Amino acid sequence: MNSVAPFAHEALFYRDEDTFLAGTARFVADGVDNDEPVLVAVPEANIGPLRERLGGQADQVHFIDMTEAGRNPGRIIPGVLMAFSAGTRRRFRMVGEPMWPGRTDLEYPACVQHEALINTAFEGRAGVILCPYDASALPGHVLEDARRTHPVVIDGERRVASEWYTDPTGLSDIYNVPLPPPPPEREEHPFTVGTLAHMRRLVSQYAHWLRREQCEDLVLAVNELATNSILHASGRGVLRMWREGDAAVCEVSDTGTGLPPSFTGLSGFGIVMVNLLCDLVRTHTSHSGTTVRVYLGR
Repeated sequence: MNSVAPFAHEALFYRDEDTFLAGTARFVADGVDNDEPVLVAVPEANIGPLRERLGGQADQVHFIDMTEAGRNPGRIIPGVLMAFSAGTRRRFRMVGEPMWPGRTDLEYPACVQHEALINTAFEGRAGVILCPYDASALPGHVLEDARRTHPVVIDGERRVASEWYTDPTGLSDIYNVPLPPPPPEREEHPFTVGTLAHMRRLVSQYAHWLRREQCEDLVLAVNELATNSILHASGRGVLRMWREGDAAVCEVSDTGTGLPPSFTGLSGFGIVMVNLLCDLVRTHTSHSGTTVRVYLGR
């Protein structure tokens, strides 16, 4: 009888290119040697040195620039990790670096929720995900959260079980934080099932500066969120729209609490679609209702 190795989720703290390569190259090469599918999803600056270190083995590895594919943290599990591992029954290896210097405070809670929920999303699968963290450039609280979201932490020659590891749902709840208030110049429109078509026109007209395909994506995402409010909350909600730089921001809020703060898109096709379409998705749920805010064009 064949035994299936359990899923492993490990954090790798590195401090320069040499320690990054020391921690990742052997991990990747072992996967190639074992005929395991291997994905490397890291910022582009880390891809070149790793390719060079791997030599000919790099041809058997799938590389993705995480700053593009994972710009929206909520897109990483369904759109990067699951998309790669879904087509194989073999044990897989993935290097995923979702938290890099330059991530904004707005993106950070979604990054922590993503890392926590990997443990739930891949439970029972045969594979390992190694998550590098630039310990020389990231703030201390980021490394503390990495210890909470990864059962195993590798730091130099030390590979230890993290004594700070926290239940994924509990940690995700901690980062269910209120969103920054909308600006005073926002547009605000209540909606019901009878006004969805009008709401879609409003979004399309408001986001006119986006490329046509972006505008269509935003309309689709907002329609999905509004439909969710109608079906699962009070049958009505409020749409708010404003601009931040080159980005269109749309927020849908309702009085329902059925959308859990740990929502990553894995529990329904609709929110998977929203995360795949948008550059960032932030959610806050409280006793008074649920707010989902999406950004596109950032």
